[in-house]
Amino acid sequence: MVAMKKSALALLLLMVAFAAPAQETGGMGTLAGVVLNAQRKPVAGATVTMQSATGGNPHATKTNSQGRFFFPELVHGYYDVRATHDGLVSEWKHIIEVNVGKQTDVELQLKPAQKGPS
Repeated sequence: MVAMKKSALALLLLMVAFAAPAQETGGMGTLAGVVLNAQRKPVAGATVTMQSATGGNPHATKTNSQGRFFFPELVHGYYDVRATHDGLVSEWKHIIEVNVGKQTDVELQLKPAQKGPS
């Protein structure tokens, strides 16, 4: 009986030990990428906006000195993303899938913003 209790306790401890790393990641992924200008050079300080593909919960960040951006700890799902900087804008990239435990990379290229009809 004592051996069975020790075995059950050892099994429980192993289950807890392996479950902790899974909870730390929380089933999250990262959306990352680079913003480029028309000459395909990285753009520092660009604003990158990300939202769920259904149009909700927008978040924004700035690119670093290498033109890179990161949206860490996103739940698995589909997202839309675009960039703006000094009157330039990228097209929206739609329905980008972010997977658990992975980084999804996106390249955004800035162009002059389209003027609407006057």
